[in-house]
Amino acid sequence: MSKGILTRLRLSSLRLRLVVVFALVALTAAVSASGIAYWLNREAVLTRTQDGALGDFRQEMQNRAATLPLRPSQEDLRRTAEQMATGSANYQVLLLGERDAGKPIVGASDPDDFTLADVPRSLREAVDTRRPVTEANPYPYHLFWQRTERNGTPYLVGGTRIDGGGPAGYMFKSLAAEKADLNSLAWSLGIATALAVAGSVLLAQVAATTVLRPVHRLGEAAKQLGEGKLDTRLRVTGADELADLTRTFNSAAESLQKKVADMSAREESSRRFVADMSHELRTPLTALTAVTEVLEDEQDSLDPMIAPAVALVVSETRRLNDLVENLMEVTRFDAGTARLVLDEVDIADQITACIDARAWLDAVDLDAERGIVAPLDPRRLDVILANLIGNALKHGGSPVRVSVRTEDDELVIAVRDHGPGIPEEVLPHVFDRFYKASASRPRSDGSGLGLSIAMENALIHGGSITASNSVGEDGAVDGAVFVLRLPLDASGITREVQTRSSQGEVEEA
Repeated sequence: MSKGILTRLRLSSLRLRLVVVFALVALTAAVSASGIAYWLNREAVLTRTQDGALGDFRQEMQNRAATLPLRPSQEDLRRTAEQMATGSANYQVLLLGERDAGKPIVGASDPDDFTLADVPRSLREAVDTRRPVTEANPYPYHLFWQRTERNGTPYLVGGTRIDGGGPAGYMFKSLAAEKADLNSLAWSLGIATALAVAGSVLLAQVAATTVLRPVHRLGEAAKQLGEGKLDTRLRVTGADELADLTRTFNSAAESLQKKVADMSAREESSRRFVADMSHELRTPLTALTAVTEVLEDEQDSLDPMIAPAVALVVSETRRLNDLVENLMEVTRFDAGTARLVLDEVDIADQITACIDARAWLDAVDLDAERGIVAPLDPRRLDVILANLIGNALKHGGSPVRVSVRTEDDELVIAVRDHGPGIPEEVLPHVFDRFYKASASRPRSDGSGLGLSIAMENALIHGGSITASNSVGEDGAVDGAVFVLRLPLDASGITREVQTRSSQGEVEEA
């Protein structure tokens, strides 16, 4: 059996269950019909043979055994038994009489084939029992019979006694021919049952194919729908339940396509709004930044009552400028227009430059081996490192340890602080946009987008960032650990991203 058939007939498949149900129903019906037919035929065959043999034996007892003298000789019994056995019924006869009172004699048609020992004791007792004569029972002796078996061959044994003191007679008929006929019938019924089961399996396959083909098409269509092919529709044929299901699927797919289109339009509108707003804010922010720089230079000469306000304006202007830049970066990621510009980067030099540019040299402990070079986007790697190290310094405090190593085909950069760690309920959300660990402190110095942007930059490289807590020897939390994993060769990822982005631009245009 091929692998495809095994797949189609796997234990959990509807096709196999249909085939099994059809086969079981057919098997039950065929076995029941065959059993009833066999039983009826068996009874008919045995009853016909039995009635014919017993009727003939009764007639022979009346015509021949009844004419014997009251005290017959053994020769008389033997000769009469042979005459009775020569009939068409083909049975052996044994006559049992008395030479004198209490002295039984036996005459058999064939002593080698049928003797008194072959007659069951229960049958002999029933034959010898005299019953009172009444209106309901005009005869003191009756004809009795019993089926027995000798050496695996079935036999019919019958017996009766002549009224008025005549001899008792027993007949012994082989039922081997009837047994052979019944065995042949059983084989025929067994073959018919097997053919019926095989036919039911074939019919089940046809029925399953007829029923499951639309279901299979529905499954394939649902799969395509799940893959984003929202224009998938099915042709409706017929007016049965499957046709109604197909219509329902088409209606659901159409409704889903419309809702997704509406959501995409709203998302695109929101994205354009954020992008346009960010661009519009850059011009006044440039002017504000220039003014705040002048105010900051003159801060020492300002009135002590005004200086705090000026410091607040300078701080908030810088924060607003960072927020706008981050919003524009997020917009580029959402729009799929972010690009990687790869260059051969010495990781140790890149991290040192990032720390030095932000005056963190005294607060950061770097453990990076020289000579680890990878094709990465230097600007995006700087953004990732700045966000991770800055976040560690802000929330964990110095010293912050940055370690670099390689694992298989990956570059692993770990940033660890020695602060209070990250609450367990916050860990799943640290990379969410604008997520605040405490609802009572909605305001912070950051934009709430730093870690999210770091994750996006890692993902566009084909990497990832994970956050966890470091546990000390005493079992207590000893700071947070952010682990950045990037492929040592991101060129394949870059080609894929650029191809996908290009397709998006063509579709959008």
